[in-house]
Amino acid sequence: MVENGTPIALRLCVKVVIPSDGDRISPLLDVARTFVLVTEGLDGTLAREEVVVVEPDPVAKAKRIAGLGAGVIICGAISWPLEAMLTAAGMRVIPNTCGLLHEVMLAHFAGELTEQAFLLPGCPGRQHRRRHRHGRRWRNGW
Repeated sequence: MVENGTPIALRLCVKVVIPSDGDRISPLLDVARTFVLVTEGLDGTLAREEVVVVEPDPVAKAKRIAGLGAGVIICGAISWPLEAMLTAAGMRVIPNTCGLLHEVMLAHFAGELTEQAFLLPGCPGRQHRRRHRHGRRWRNGW
């Protein structure tokens, strides 16, 4: 059976996790304790579940977040060690994002989460950080 050109057997449920601060994205992932796990079903419906992550240790926090089963995390600011751990766990990190949770969720699933519309103020963009071979941190090529 085929729906919209994609065999139904090949379509998967998509999960995204977003740190929350009330009805907005938390400005800093490292200190966030409340997360929203959003699942897009096979029929395109979105289910939302609130999850509390109390682990203060970055390694334990990364393991707990990765254990939620989401392939993507959309967040505000994030430290480079936590970003590296989540990426190493197979998650796609979309950093420097701000706004209302429901607007960001809808924009992401519609493919409209653009560079400017939900960009955290003061951030140059969503470029990934690069590390110098001697261990010094470099950001955006500097």
